[in-house]
Amino acid sequence: MAKTIITAALTGAVTPHGYDVPETPEEIAKCAYDVWKAGAAIVHLHMRDDQGAGVMDPVKFYQTIKILRTQYPDCDVIVNCTSSGDNRVSDDSPYGNHIRMLHHKIVPGIQMGTFDAGSFNWGIPGGIFSNSPSMLTELGNLYLEKNIKPEFEVFDMGMIRAVGVYWKKGIVKAPLHFQLCLGVVGGMAATPEDVQTMLSEIRRLQSEGNLPQEVTVSGFGIGKGHLPVMFAMIANGCHIRVGMEDNVVYGKDKDGNKILATNLMLVERAARAIEAFGNECATPAEAREMLGLAPLDREAEVKALEALTIEEIEKAKQACADEYGTTYKQEEGMG
Repeated sequence: MAKTIITAALTGAVTPHGYDVPETPEEIAKCAYDVWKAGAAIVHLHMRDDQGAGVMDPVKFYQTIKILRTQYPDCDVIVNCTSSGDNRVSDDSPYGNHIRMLHHKIVPGIQMGTFDAGSFNWGIPGGIFSNSPSMLTELGNLYLEKNIKPEFEVFDMGMIRAVGVYWKKGIVKAPLHFQLCLGVVGGMAATPEDVQTMLSEIRRLQSEGNLPQEVTVSGFGIGKGHLPVMFAMIANGCHIRVGMEDNVVYGKDKDGNKILATNLMLVERAARAIEAFGNECATPAEAREMLGLAPLDREAEVKALEALTIEEIEKAKQACADEYGTTYKQEEGMG
């Protein structure tokens, strides 16, 4: 029976207060455990600061992963950490670029990390999502060094082609894992037609030798595009992402009133959809094999997490600011 990987994007950087979004390391770790029990093989993690805004703080990533691995010892979920999620450091400054990847550099237990394969405008109004070639080259080389698998978040057709260029230059290596991110105003729409268009482009590039044959694809649609994209991905033999980062409405009741979602509700529905289609939810162990990841070595991860201290992480943060000159400014987080 075919296996489908569920990624649960638990928090994001812009989903506002008032929805059931985990924000503290304790809340995020507990939510990761709950969705793992419901069928999620991967959790995609963003962090929030004490005011609830998205933040690229390696201390909070460290605290979340340490809680998950030490307080939930039966949980073998794959940890996938964002390399974006805070527009206060998305200005393509040296400091911003380095603080976006500092947790990947120093925090143990991260097996996957996002690689947003280009820059674009979020929308109208909205800011610029900056991912310069120099930043992505450094990020790709860091992932190779740390044996972190990139998750290639692609919002439009050009980003798919760009991933192939990074692959041919040896900055990333096969097998490649794409995440189709659909529904942002500055990117492709969240429709089954857009899913087919992007999958066709991947196949075309593979046939030309501009992408490797070893490719897996997941996808999600934001907001009302959530269900159409989820079903289209399953029907095409691909994998899916769900969660409060992307969608806060579960559906409507018989009177037309919105039913607000939780991460658990969204993962449970995704698992039912996979089973109704005739597939099975991939376990984390199965997903690791499918994605070319090493098996979980919990003992080694816990040992490494316990050997690291918050003081050491704070020193690394300060060293980054000292070397590159912080441009951190108070704005609403996003990403």
